[in-house]
Amino acid sequence: MLHSSVLTTVVLPLALAVIMLGLGLSLTFADFARVISVPRAVGTALACQLLLMPALCLALLALTGADTDTAVGMLLLAASPGGTLAAVYSHFARGDIALNITLTAVNSLLAVVTLPLVMWGVTRHYLGHAHNIGLQPHGVVTLIATVVLPVALGMTLRRLRPALAQSLRRAVRIVALVVLVVVVVGAILHNSRELGRSFNSILPLTAAFSVLNLVIGYWVPRLVRVQRPQAVASSMEIGIHNGALAVAIALSPALLNMPAAAVAPAIYIPVSLLTAAVAVLLLGRRTRSLPMAEPVTST
Repeated sequence: MLHSSVLTTVVLPLALAVIMLGLGLSLTFADFARVISVPRAVGTALACQLLLMPALCLALLALTGADTDTAVGMLLLAASPGGTLAAVYSHFARGDIALNITLTAVNSLLAVVTLPLVMWGVTRHYLGHAHNIGLQPHGVVTLIATVVLPVALGMTLRRLRPALAQSLRRAVRIVALVVLVVVVVGAILHNSRELGRSFNSILPLTAAFSVLNLVIGYWVPRLVRVQRPQAVASSMEIGIHNGALAVAIALSPALLNMPAAAVAPAIYIPVSLLTAAVAVLLLGRRTRSLPMAEPVTST
């Protein structure tokens, strides 16, 4: 097993950069143009993801009396953008996949600004200081090198060399998965005692938050008359956070440097995929029972 310092200082930034490169390879500049065509759906989903869900996460943490490390990890998760698997789940639930791509693209770029700001406020509140946040000069450089530049590189390759980008996407996903598994397993082994102590308390918390994400992500858009396929897409996007990104940021010495805060996002990843699968079954069954699927409009 690699030494923990090698994992966090070398392998982890590489994993984060590869993850973001894969995201960039799946995006085009046209994805952002879709914001104009579906302003209500995009605006509602982003409001839920950026404002409502972090607020509900705070309420859930206060209600359960979560410890500081768990609270920081959960709020880091709540501030993270949607995961790339959201579009896959949305497809099976008969959602608007184009909207998923749009939301992932927009929210991922917004996260470059919102994540450091949220973490600055969260750690200042829970720890009483904010000196180890990515808003520091070295943290900003790390964030740009591991998040912004890989996404930009991926999008540029997709635009200039689409055939090459298409061939790289699968390889990048595999490499990112392997490297991330090595990092997560190493971190779990290194913090096994702490994980064992907190698993029973964190598991119900992550499950409750996952269900809230899916429910809020669907019903809030429906209440403002967003079409059903778009509401399904919103539910999947909000329900499946980029837990890998949250884990990477929590573990990184140059960013958050709180290994214990990575426990909650790490547990959330499998929990959210399971609850989202149940949501897909329920939403898909309800869609098939409708006499006619609702058209996707630009409202």
